[in-house]
Amino acid sequence: MNILARRPGPALIILLCAALVAGCGRGSWRKGGVPGSKPYTVMGKTYYPLKSAHGFVEEGTASWYGPGFHGKTTASGERYNQNGMTAAHKILPLGTTVRVTHLGNGKSVIVAVNDRGPFVANRVIDLSRRAAERLGILARGTARVRVQSLDVVPRLRDDGGVEGDFYIQVGAFAHKDKARKLVNTLTRSGHKGRLFFGGNRLWNVQAGPWPNSEKARQMLGEFQALYPRAFVVGGG
Repeated sequence: MNILARRPGPALIILLCAALVAGCGRGSWRKGGVPGSKPYTVMGKTYYPLKSAHGFVEEGTASWYGPGFHGKTTASGERYNQNGMTAAHKILPLGTTVRVTHLGNGKSVIVAVNDRGPFVANRVIDLSRRAAERLGILARGTARVRVQSLDVVPRLRDDGGVEGDFYIQVGAFAHKDKARKLVNTLTRSGHKGRLFFGGNRLWNVQAGPWPNSEKARQMLGEFQALYPRAFVVGGG
């Protein structure tokens, strides 16, 4: 049996918190309501869900939760189905659709966020058993992944305009001046670049646009030679 089937998962941790930590009460994830945009507290730590998943990208460790939680109520109010393509995330709006890519084997899955968690240090997403199986992490239990929101909404450029089509993301920065320098580097190399502040709370730098994902992917190898973590995104 996989050890993760026995580890504390989102539902169990909440129950333990309710029984042992009086602080869960009014600030709990259930009191946040659906779609779960209000702050909630678990084990003494308060989480602040994003109002929008627009532009959200992160990398970190994924895990999975299965049989012990099958049929139990998730944060969204749905019943957890270990055979469904769903996931738990601490701050993404409930209902958000994300692509999860295994950075080791290149496999990817698309899942809907309907639960909160994982409340384990250094883990960014908890996948359903089925999603973990498709991603190839069922036996090992964890893997390094990229989580990318697929929610499409209009995206504002740095100058306030609206962009579309497909882009290649080459970097994301906490400081705007560093992001601008990368945009300037792209410009000097003959590529158009754009800069916007996304749901990942970073200044994202992207090259493009290209009229479709196929053309963007044809250019991806060129950019990955300089920016190994570059990847294709929709412009919204």
